[in-house]
Amino acid sequence: MTSPQIWELYAVKYATLAERTRRESFFGGDPHDDAPMPIDYYVWAAVSPERTIIIDTGFDSDEATKRGRTLIRSVTEGLETIGIQANTVPDVIVTHLHYDHIGGHAQFPQARFHLQEKEMHFATGPHMCNHVMSRSFTVDHVTDMVRNVFEGRVAFYDGAAELAPGITLHHVGGHSMGLQFVKVLTKRGWVVLASDVTHFYENLETRTPFPVIYNMGEMVRAYETLEAHAETPGHIVPGHDPLVLDRYPAPDDRLKGIVARLDVTPSS
Repeated sequence: MTSPQIWELYAVKYATLAERTRRESFFGGDPHDDAPMPIDYYVWAAVSPERTIIIDTGFDSDEATKRGRTLIRSVTEGLETIGIQANTVPDVIVTHLHYDHIGGHAQFPQARFHLQEKEMHFATGPHMCNHVMSRSFTVDHVTDMVRNVFEGRVAFYDGAAELAPGITLHHVGGHSMGLQFVKVLTKRGWVVLASDVTHFYENLETRTPFPVIYNMGEMVRAYETLEAHAETPGHIVPGHDPLVLDRYPAPDDRLKGIVARLDVTPSS
């Protein structure tokens, strides 16, 4: 590996689903547990003096309407709050191809997309003949990514890789065949962006998976992998937990509830 770079790291909230309940968030949980458990939707930005790398692209207003989500702001608008212009971003890491992680890809016309090879196999292969597997994907997102392949805009990975000094990719599968998490070196050490390896802090802490599953064994083992890569539990950032915005400070007061700085120590 080359000498590592220290990155600033941000979580940017663009959408939410306030009506979600606890029984919808844990595999094998109490089917009568209707206590509220809202879910938030984020993209992430790693920023250095020389380069900006975005992790995932969110979804747009059409997808929000179709799936009953509340789009608070476009991903483009969210990134603009921290001075990032989506149409100039050169690199986007795609943790997996579910609608809420790749649905905003058109907002990044200059980007090269970094994806695990297994995820493309999954999204274009026989598993998509089953509606249980395919319902978290949107066909236009997948076909657009195939077009990007033919245009030379997709870089494929098979397992762990260094994308840039201080940014590494790690395949785990489980939630989706090609799911990967991302490690980013910051001033507080290596931060582990879990994406959907764990949607909420509680999924990881209780070892109770979120109930969208490709391979249960891989999903459960992935929790151990996350912890093995993290200096402390506080270095793991879940993919959809509203608590992220409570535990991490905003870059400034105007961005409270919108952006969290993940390169500083969380409050708990």
